[in-house]
Formats: sequence, structure tokens, C-alpha cells
Amino acid sequence: MTTLTQLDPLPESLPFEIISKTIGRGAYAAVKKGRSAQGVFAAKFIHKQHALERGRISPRQLKFEVELHKLSSGHGNLIAFYGWGEDDVWLWIAMEFADGGDLFDKIEADVGVSEDVAQFYFAQLVSGLAWMHGKGVAHRDLKPENILLDGNGNLKIADFGLAVLFQYQGKYRESTSVCGSPPYVAPEVIAGKYRADSVDIWSCGVVLFTLLVGNTPWDEPTSRSAEFEMYLESGGRPTYDPWPSVPLEALSLLRGMMALDPKARFTLERVRDHPWFTKPNPHLARNGLCINGVNLATKMMENLHVDFTKAPFSSRSRHQLDDSSRMASTQPVISARAPATDVDFAWERPHHHMFASQPTEAQQEFDSQTLWASLAEDPTMSQFALQPHLSVSLTQNARHFRDICPAQRLTRFFSSYSFRQILPILSSALHRMGIIIAPFKPSDYEDANTETWISVRTEDRRRCPLRGDIIVERLAQDMLQVTFSKNVGDPLQWRRFFKEVTVLSKEAVFTGYGQRVGPSGAAATQV
Repeated sequence: MTTLTQLDPLPESLPFEIISKTIGRGAYAAVKKGRSAQGVFAAKFIHKQHALERGRISPRQLKFEVELHKLSSGHGNLIAFYGWGEDDVWLWIAMEFADGGDLFDKIEADVGVSEDVAQFYFAQLVSGLAWMHGKGVAHRDLKPENILLDGNGNLKIADFGLAVLFQYQGKYRESTSVCGSPPYVAPEVIAGKYRADSVDIWSCGVVLFTLLVGNTPWDEPTSRSAEFEMYLESGGRPTYDPWPSVPLEALSLLRGMMALDPKARFTLERVRDHPWFTKPNPHLARNGLCINGVNLATKMMENLHVDFTKAPFSSRSRHQLDDSSRMASTQPVISARAPATDVDFAWERPHHHMFASQPTEAQQEFDSQTLWASLAEDPTMSQFALQPHLSVSLTQNARHFRDICPAQRLTRFFSSYSFRQILPILSSALHRMGIIIAPFKPSDYEDANTETWISVRTEDRRRCPLRGDIIVERLAQDMLQVTFSKNVGDPLQWRRFFKEVTVLSKEAVFTGYGQRVGPSGAAATQV
């Protein structure tokens, strides 16, 4: 398949150095790490022709994204804007690199986070949004994929592609564009006439609900959603799960933020005056930043759990496997109802390695032992323990949030199996989940193979698009890493998918109990 980057190479005369492959992808944009004399940053490259053809985004609208991001920059909970440039093919934006990764990659599906962690991140989200609204700018696409973290665990609002100027010189203007992600969008957006600052508040409410319970309240705020209809019929007091698990004070706040009538909906001022919002938080410093990133990260990591004793989730029929191109999770849904569609090109595949470089043949035997031993101090392995818990030595040696919650994806596991052994296991797991899988190529099973990709195109339990890749790659002679990389869809739904495949493939999964599983399924070499 011809890739977009093969058709149109990135500009040769950039005012900075590109130091990574693609770390984020989209139908017409890619994000790479850049470096200049001022340090490391993220560089978003937008292909102007494809933005127009695929997203109906004109060059003028792209410039508007630049201007609104620049206008909004200057707050600690917003991705900082550094600069931009363009040529005949590309427009690029240099911005802050969020080296703490995705927030919602670190949240357990159907569980959420503790109330104090939810309040901490909600406070930072509201703080950043208040700054934007003070500049007259509304985001219009607040959702998990656009909420990132820095290396100390502080929240960063990202992606200003759907931002709009809702207030100028004291005058308000209504928006009419139907845009956003269905589970997070406000009802009036679908009607096509709304105040953009008010829909941001609704989306914030959905984000808070998702933080607290690990699930969105509905798939879309329309009569097509039975859950949304029950929310309306109960006057914002539904009794079905998971609503009863929401703390009462937070539930009061949620009802105010998700009032159906925009005129009755809470303003940001009312949100910040609410008792649940104003109560002291152990993670929040007076300056609005995280007090202790290590403590926060430890609490979040110990909340993640893959339970091998629990039966897998019920089978789903609306799954299929596909070798088609992929879109990034940050790609906005142009219509709040329209499903994501495939595109006929793909960005270069990003790195997913846990380690900086692939071992050479001469290093493999030594590196194999080193890599297996290193997993004893890998915080991501705690999610496979019977009782998730981080070692004292790890937490004592950690200095930053990212030392406990790394930026790389947490939806991954390690195995001592070979490609020939693990691929049939993954295939069987997907088949049991109702996923149609194309036969692997003979080269996928070869001992000398270094990487195999399985592209997944499916729907989640809410019938929303869920797409990504399962990447099986060799880190050493007897060590494989299996990474579940989401491209489209809700990250919590993707984590459910990861957990189900992992449980169904448990015979091949290294769990970190001081041993790894051998080819026969019995315990093998001590680490």
C-alpha cells in the first residue's frame, strides 16, 4: 500500500529536526516529535489537500485552528503553542509535547478512578477550559483522546481542530456545525444551533462521569439511545448501573452540567462554586498543579487490573478484521451521527517498543535475560498481578509521574512464546469473540520474523466504531511484546477489548510472578 508520506515527503527545509516516527495519526495529519535549540516538542503535520478532500477543511480553516490555538495558549492545562509554518503541501504546528501520554489510557474500564483523582483532573480540566472561554474560544471536541498528561501527571487539553470563536468584542455568536464525538456531544449540537461554550460544559460533565465510573453514560444524546431516554425520564436521577455508584455531591454537579436546556445548564462559575468542586483535594496544589506525581501515578496504576480468574466478556457478533488503512483516535467525527470511515492511505507505523532499540544478533542472548529481569521493575506489569501493587523500591526510586505511569500504551503484554505459537492463540481469542480473521501469511510464523500486525475493525458494545492494531514484535530471541494500539474509538472500550483478548490468551501471557510461561503452558525459567 502506498502511504501518504511516500506520495508527499515532509518538507526538507524545516526550522527544526524530526527525531521520531509518527506518534499520532489521522486521515490528513500526523504528529511527530521535533527538536530545536529550545528543546523537544510535538509537531503536527497537516496535509492540506487531504484535509480539504477528506475532512472538508479549507486552508482558511486550518489557519483558523492555528490562530485559536495560539490565542488559547498560556495556561498550564492547555497544550502550549510554539509556532507554525507551511509550504505548498503541508501546514505544521509546533506545540508542547505531553510526555505523560493519554489520561484515559490509565483509567480502568467499568471502574474509573478514585473520587479524589477524578476531582483533581476535573478541576484541571475546568481551569483550562475557563481560560479558553475567557479568550472567547470554545473547544467543541472535549473527549478522552484530547486530554493528555505532562510528565508530572498534570492534565493538558489538546487538539484545537474544532475550536471556534464564540465571543468577540463582547458579542456572542451561535454555532451551527454538527461536530464532536457522539458520547460526549451535547444534544443541541445535533440540532445544529447552539452556544459553543455551553456545549463544552456538557462535554465536561460526560468526562467527569467517565472518570468516576469508567464508562460513558450513553452512546449518543438522542432518542436512539435507551440510556439517554431513561436519563431524561428520570429527571437526571437514573437508578440503573453505574449511576448509583456516583457520589451524591458529584451527581448533583453532573445534573447541573448536563441539563437538557442550555439556559438552565451550569455556567463555569456555578461549576467552580459547587461544594463537590470546592472541597480540598490531596493531589491539587494551590497553584493548580499536582502536588506529588509519584503518589498520584501509584494510585492510578494500582487501579488497573486484568483478572485472569474472571470469565471473558460475552461474545459479540459485530466484529470483523480488516487490513484497511487506519485513522487516528484524534480524528473528529464530522457528523455527530456519522460513523468513522476508512481512508485509502496509511501513515507510517509508529514505534511501540518498550526499549529504545532492537537488539542485535550478538546482543540477543544477554539482552534476553536483561529484558526479562527488567520487567520486575516495570510498573505496567502490576496490572497482571492477583492484587495490583507496586514494589516499594519502584515507588521510592521514582521521581516523576511518568516513572510510574509511562507515556507508552498500557494495553500490552509480554510473552516467551514464538510467533508460530502465539499467533494461533490470538487468532483463536479473536474468533471466540466473533471476530472474522484473515489467514496469516507464512512469513508471519517464521522464527526470524520481527513484527506482525493484525488490523482490527469492529464496533464496541455501544455500536460505535472501534479500530486499531494488535502488534506482535520481537524484543529478544525468546521475548515478544504484544501491543494493542487504538486508532479510532473510545479508549475505555479499547481497554475492554485488550483485557478480553488477554484473558483468552492467558496461556501465552507473562504475568510477572517471578516466572514466565513456557511453550507447553507450564511454568518455565525463573526470571
